[in-house]
Amino acid sequence: MSANPSLTILEQAAELDRAGLPFAMVTLVESLGSAPQDAGARMIVTPNGLHAGTVGGGKVEAKAIAHAMEMLSKRSDQPELVNWTLKGDVGMTCGGSVKFFFETHHAHVWRIVIFGAGHVTQALVPVLLPLKCYLTVFDTRADWLEKLPAARNLSVMASDCLADEVDALPDDIFLICMTQGHSTDLPVIARALTRKQFPYIGVIGSKAKAAVLKKELQQAGVPEERAGDFHCPIGLDFGNNDPNEIALSIAAQLLTIRG
Repeated sequence: MSANPSLTILEQAAELDRAGLPFAMVTLVESLGSAPQDAGARMIVTPNGLHAGTVGGGKVEAKAIAHAMEMLSKRSDQPELVNWTLKGDVGMTCGGSVKFFFETHHAHVWRIVIFGAGHVTQALVPVLLPLKCYLTVFDTRADWLEKLPAARNLSVMASDCLADEVDALPDDIFLICMTQGHSTDLPVIARALTRKQFPYIGVIGSKAKAAVLKKELQQAGVPEERAGDFHCPIGLDFGNNDPNEIALSIAAQLLTIRG
């Protein structure tokens, strides 16, 4: 995730938090002598290095970035207040000292990935967006993706091969499959069951479709003990076939399983 220069440092931190990405907020608390920045300066550091902001550049900033990255690599949850002399601790020729406050954020955001941007997805996404979750919707049809609302916690991705998208997904996602039909659902579910251990896999359809899908998954090489490890029909058993009511039943099932 690249930094957005139009956002404030706190807004960029909120963006990372919503996306479930780890980061450290580094604040210059005190600056004495020849320190290169005033107190109150902030920067955001991710495991890849400086993400946004500055605490003065040069050796001071480099040391602070390295310290923040080390805290992230160790998954340290304890904030730290450090006091460095510019000459002795940082290796600068000038005198002075800096005091930094390091605070790490290892946020875990509930990730939901939906394959298919049809009518039920159009109804479901607005139900899920207010929750603390991050949604990704894949479809081969750009025009259907364009109908979804714009939101900071929603990504829409056009793809020519939906099944190929499964491999790059993290193992903790809730996967919902609502593509254009059985023939396009099957390869996505087969890939999910053979290569991942997702906590939830849901497929829209009837009990009859579930039986056929299980049989065809086994024929496609999915082990018997895994071939039925999905929810179909999707959602809790209430409401009718209206997309809005289906969306509510799916959201209720997701929240029930998430706990």
